[in-house]
Amino acid sequence: MRRGHLDDFVAFFAVAREQSFTRAAAKLGVSQSALSHTMRELEARLGVRLLARTTRRVAPTEAGERLVQTLGPRFEEIEAELAALTELRDKPAGNVRITATEYVTDAILLPKLSKLLRNYPDIKIEIAVDYGLTDIVAQRYDAGVRSGEQVGKDMIAVRIGPDMRMAVVGAPAYFRKRPEPKRPQDLIDHNCINLRLPTHGGLYAWEFEKAGHELKVRVEGQLTFNTTAQMLNAALSGFGLTYVPEGLVQPYITKGRLKRVLEDWCLPFSGYHLWYPSRRQSSAAFALVVEALRYRN
Repeated sequence: MRRGHLDDFVAFFAVAREQSFTRAAAKLGVSQSALSHTMRELEARLGVRLLARTTRRVAPTEAGERLVQTLGPRFEEIEAELAALTELRDKPAGNVRITATEYVTDAILLPKLSKLLRNYPDIKIEIAVDYGLTDIVAQRYDAGVRSGEQVGKDMIAVRIGPDMRMAVVGAPAYFRKRPEPKRPQDLIDHNCINLRLPTHGGLYAWEFEKAGHELKVRVEGQLTFNTTAQMLNAALSGFGLTYVPEGLVQPYITKGRLKRVLEDWCLPFSGYHLWYPSRRQSSAAFALVVEALRYRN
């Protein structure tokens, strides 16, 4: 197969992944019209339609999806091997894509990666804020961040933060109208600020533990968000109780802007971990990112 044909398949995988000619063209550094022409030529050469186009989106056909599933992983292996060649350069280079929550990004990733980015200007890191259990392989992320060590099969977990705790908090103004909950079951009588998880479309259950007794509570309230920043702001404004990482709210608790309840029910648990496929070929850039993030007591 000629090199030009290989480039055509790389272009196809970009369109299939982005489901947009505009975004795919931007990532490939070509014009949208040139990319569209390449796809038409590829389809004509193979004699089968690979992409279904509408006015709003573009998606692989059955034949296109078969190519994505069969040839896609092989092209990823080629890209990984090429990325590994950066180890032969004086300064490692390459792109690293990570999916993480907003709090992890602000509290751990950015502080730890700041020195690395200054020392290695050819390393580029893309961080996508996501509260779902993203399939990092399917979505072509290099790594993801989750709390605890519960990661999928064939995944490697690297601890990047200390043990952590969650906290139930509310503004003093809220507690002037409501009694403090003494146990998790009391939350059913409170206006709670919820977090919706995109993976399953459900609301996150608040988790508690005391004296070996574990409890999950499905709370209710007037407000639901998909990020913790808005949950914090709503709690500060007195809209209700919220359940967020302790590190996020501790400064506000210290200043008296938030009051903590049910603290004895929020026990420490294993902190955040960076996880990635065990079969991943580690480029020099990715290896440096892992070491920069690795937690050291």
